[in-house]
Amino acid sequence: MPQGVLNLTDILEILPHRYPLLLVDRVLELNPPEYVKALKNVTYNEAFFQGHFPGQPVMPGVLVIEAMAQTGGILAYQSHPEARDRLFYFLGMDKVKFRRPVVPGDQLIMELTAVHRSPRAWKMIGKAFVDDKLAVQAELTAALVQ
Repeated sequence: MPQGVLNLTDILEILPHRYPLLLVDRVLELNPPEYVKALKNVTYNEAFFQGHFPGQPVMPGVLVIEAMAQTGGILAYQSHPEARDRLFYFLGMDKVKFRRPVVPGDQLIMELTAVHRSPRAWKMIGKAFVDDKLAVQAELTAALVQ
């Protein structure tokens, strides 16, 4: 049963990330502990566009992966609210494929599905889309520490 949409204020209560590294603007769908869908509005004002690349801005692929990992973190924290005072650390990424660039003006839609979950470790399949076209896909792993 979906729990509804989370806005930025809700996300700030869930994730430990803050500007300039908070890369999720809204949760569109949330179905703990299986699935989450979130949005990142990509704007030209992002600091990384100053150097990546001048005259032809492209969101760094590692930041798209980070946005996907944060989306997965929301799913993990919502599934284990008792872990809110602890950190999930990003451990690995496998089968990463970059299919198209993400540029200013894009809305990045991230969908993550848990394929393994326990109170201490999570593995998720993630996909990021722009205009319904696959931009990035990856398997992401994280573990609860502290």
